[in-house]
Amino acid sequence: QVQLVESGGGLVQAGGSLRLSCAASGRTFSRSAMGWFRQAPGKEREFVATISRGGSTTYYTDSVKGRFTISRDNAKNTVYLQMNSLKPEDTAVYYCAATSVNPTDRWLDYDYWGQGTQVTVSS
Repeated sequence: QVQLVESGGGLVQAGGSLRLSCAASGRTFSRSAMGWFRQAPGKEREFVATISRGGSTTYYTDSVKGRFTISRDNAKNTVYLQMNSLKPEDTAVYYCAATSVNPTDRWLDYDYWGQGTQVTVSS
């Protein structure tokens, strides 16, 4: 079992930055690839970024490339999402998730999910 708790969301002006954190409990964190997803009101859940177990491989959705950075600290059982140059269209609830398979953008491949943290970007 892996329990995930996100933090770091909030209200920020366009062009600003936020860093989301996802703290994991359980002994399998270092064996899990991790992902960030988001869901805006009335929209489907959307892949944002994923990172491999050791952190050497990352993938991003096109709309956040160059602005967001996913990273992890296995000693702290934590995965991060640094978000820079935020835009109003980044407004959503952000979720972290863990998967036992390789890094993937398919939400169905993820076994464990956090409760989400709200990110609101004002124009």
